[in-house]
Amino acid sequence: MRILITGGAGFVGSHLSERLLGQGHDVIAVDNYFTGSKRNIEDLLANPRFELMRHDVTFPLYVEVDAIYNLASPASPVHYQHDPVQTTKTNVVGAINLLGLAKRLRVPILQASTSEVYGDPEVHPQPEEYWGKVNPIGPRACYDEAKRVAETLFFDYHRQHNLDIRVARIFNTYGPRMAADDGRVVSNFIVQALRGEPLTIYGDGSQTRSFCYVDDLVSGLIALMENTSNDPGPINLGNPGEFTMLELASLVLEITGSSSPIEHRDLPADDPKQRQPNIDRAKKVLGWEPSVPLREGLGETIDYFRSQLG
Repeated sequence: MRILITGGAGFVGSHLSERLLGQGHDVIAVDNYFTGSKRNIEDLLANPRFELMRHDVTFPLYVEVDAIYNLASPASPVHYQHDPVQTTKTNVVGAINLLGLAKRLRVPILQASTSEVYGDPEVHPQPEEYWGKVNPIGPRACYDEAKRVAETLFFDYHRQHNLDIRVARIFNTYGPRMAADDGRVVSNFIVQALRGEPLTIYGDGSQTRSFCYVDDLVSGLIALMENTSNDPGPINLGNPGEFTMLELASLVLEITGSSSPIEHRDLPADDPKQRQPNIDRAKKVLGWEPSVPLREGLGETIDYFRSQLG
């Protein structure tokens, strides 16, 4: 197949590109390098079945493909709050442009949505049926609400135009090729530990997250795209293992052998207190569940950052 991946030079997009090329597909990776990097896909550039295109999805795109993965969006608070208007445009206008392309070509399109659509949840763990608790005017809304609107658009195109859609709600993902400055907790802790700097924990460290290794996530995205059950989702993709920030910090310090202290700071506005996916639907519909334990995935990620930081 000839497959389009928007955000193809990003953290997840580069791993997805690599996996699909390994399966024998042709891949067109589109990126405007707002958060993506050519370094992420430099090993793919010599592959004759890989094509890289610099493009902003807020403008229409005209290509001929057999399937579309829409991963275009900054995904960490530092990046999506840097230019909140552009974040909203990327997720909403970008979705409209790509849905229009999929409609014209009559090809399946997958939306990389997010656990952020659940906001600061009152239901735990979060099933797909939960509608969420999101502040529509807070500093995170440019991402949370834009992703929710993108889901709305996908399902409206599905109902109105009979478009073949798939919606994945992605929970915290980590692994090699994360940006050192993206502000995500895993990369923050690892970089701080390797540099001997204090590990910054916001609040008392009791808030929880669930961490999915990128290889597991990519397997889930491909399983969803290849699923023939006519179930458009949304489907949670994440690792249901739940860890407090203090537990994560302790594990990073242990694996790196760092003696960095822990430093507490004020909790950011609208920061969720807990986040854990219910993945029963992914198990049933896709036959998918993550297999990489946190300790193993962190080891791979730490090795990557060691090589990057010198």
